[in-house]
Amino acid sequence: MKKTLLFITFLFTAFTLKAQDSLMIRKFFDEALVNGQCYENLRYLCKNIGPRLSGSEGAQKSVVWSKKLMDGYGFDKVYLQEVMVPHWVRGAKEQGYIIDGKTRIPVAIAALGMSVATPKEGITANVVEVQSLKELETLGESVIKGKIVFFNRAFDPRFIETGQAYGTAGDQRFAGPAAAAKYGAAGVIVRSLTEALDNYPHTGATGYDPKGNNIPAAAISTIAANKLSSMLKLRKLPLIKFYFKQSCQHLPDVKSYNVVGEITGTQYPNKFITVGGHLDSWDLAEGAHDDGTGVMQSAEILRIFKATGYRPKNSVRAVFFMNEENGHKGGLKYAELAATNKEEHIAAIETDEGGFTPRGFSFEGVSGSFLKEVNQNWKKLLEPYEVDRLVAGGGGTDIGPLKEAVPSIILIGFRPDSQRYFDIHHTPNDVFENVNKRELELGAGSIAALIYLIDQHGL
Repeated sequence: MKKTLLFITFLFTAFTLKAQDSLMIRKFFDEALVNGQCYENLRYLCKNIGPRLSGSEGAQKSVVWSKKLMDGYGFDKVYLQEVMVPHWVRGAKEQGYIIDGKTRIPVAIAALGMSVATPKEGITANVVEVQSLKELETLGESVIKGKIVFFNRAFDPRFIETGQAYGTAGDQRFAGPAAAAKYGAAGVIVRSLTEALDNYPHTGATGYDPKGNNIPAAAISTIAANKLSSMLKLRKLPLIKFYFKQSCQHLPDVKSYNVVGEITGTQYPNKFITVGGHLDSWDLAEGAHDDGTGVMQSAEILRIFKATGYRPKNSVRAVFFMNEENGHKGGLKYAELAATNKEEHIAAIETDEGGFTPRGFSFEGVSGSFLKEVNQNWKKLLEPYEVDRLVAGGGGTDIGPLKEAVPSIILIGFRPDSQRYFDIHHTPNDVFENVNKRELELGAGSIAALIYLIDQHGL
């Protein structure tokens, strides 16, 4: 009889807790959808400040405005974390042409982030098309030297999650220019990392060997890449040349900041749950989806907690990281300070995959039993909001360094629908008008719900 009563008490308590959780999560979504402010905040960030590449005037303006925004919300703490960041400048608009005999066909290109400039007169050379770094290695210096290497591996459309296609195609941009330089290439052009067929070149960072020869590198739009590839196949190699000109500069590093807002925990003020995105953006557009949506959602979550009267047991931080795009210095600094200050971090959530319809969350480096328990406990609570896909996967670039500083931390990635992200990613098309208000607000409510569950029940 005693065991039966204990079991009934346990079931009643569990049911009551689930009901309380359900009601609180509903309050978060109601606040996000009825009184949400992240969309209008994003409008200001995009339209009044605009591009925010690290080291730029726009980046500094965004830091000042972001701190003022969080101060205005009355968070318990708002402060800046100083960090030195690269200062790369694109310069004048790039020029690119396919040269077929005496015919010059203009094509859309954009210098890759951190690339060096071409000579003032530009570069004209024969083109060698390759599909992979392995093929480049096979061809070797005898074929590559003095040529422009054209990396033309397309996105694999078979991946349902487009981030996986980005991952498998990305090495040609990240590592291609440095690899081509080893074989004496004059320059590199890389097919834009997208499945979309358009004339928007997709920029993004490339990495050079510090001891190697740095050669100019640019992204070429997918339409132009297809045209160039077709022409190379139809004609003998010496007849087709490529010309490009760009005037990038590497300036000395400059001082910048992460912007941090915090609601201090009522029971465990020295334990932290972090949510964040990156404040910097590429210089071609407004950085709306990448990652204005992420930082505005992060601040909105703390605002939602205040508006609904929820006081977390653990301290919750919204972090606007600086320099994710071309150096990751903000994420490294945040982790460094966490280690220096011996902070205890429970979880960190990154929102840097756009402001599209929320689908769920990925948990980095966790066991199957952990995922099973998370799904058993929380899936039903998140199901009504269609954000119940709780899977293994990556956390994010900015929160990644925290794992070394705090090995016990759980890193989590917010996973919205991925189908449109790489149509916009790193292009001139990443503007406020391409963000849907309701999708953005649903994302803020979803992350607020997960943080609440972590705060109440732990991981």
